[in-house]
Amino acid sequence: QVQLVESGGGLVQAGGSLRLSCAASGRTFSSYAMGWFRQAPGKEREFVAGFRWSASKTYYADSVKGRFTISRDNAKNTVYLQMNTLKPEDTAVYYCAAGNSVMVVTTTSGYDYWGQGTQVTVSS
Repeated sequence: QVQLVESGGGLVQAGGSLRLSCAASGRTFSSYAMGWFRQAPGKEREFVAGFRWSASKTYYADSVKGRFTISRDNAKNTVYLQMNTLKPEDTAVYYCAAGNSVMVVTTTSGYDYWGQGTQVTVSS
């Protein structure tokens, strides 16, 4: 059974940093695309960052480019999202997702498995 478990959320002041982790288990993810999404109250879930385990290229939403970095630890099957220079508008529940796809997609329909989410709150 596939499990994605996020951690690392919390409350931080604007300008601060957080690092989210997503521990993946239950299958081999070498052919999968991994993504971070977020959902703010009253808004749709939106793509934040992603990559494919078999490739080095990373993808980011325009709103987080230059501030967020997605990375991985292959040995631990863990994906990270380093978030710097956080803004109040980054406040949301952040979700890790995995999809059996040949490319990184920015829509939720492209992902088969989701974590439970972790809350990130940025105060002004």
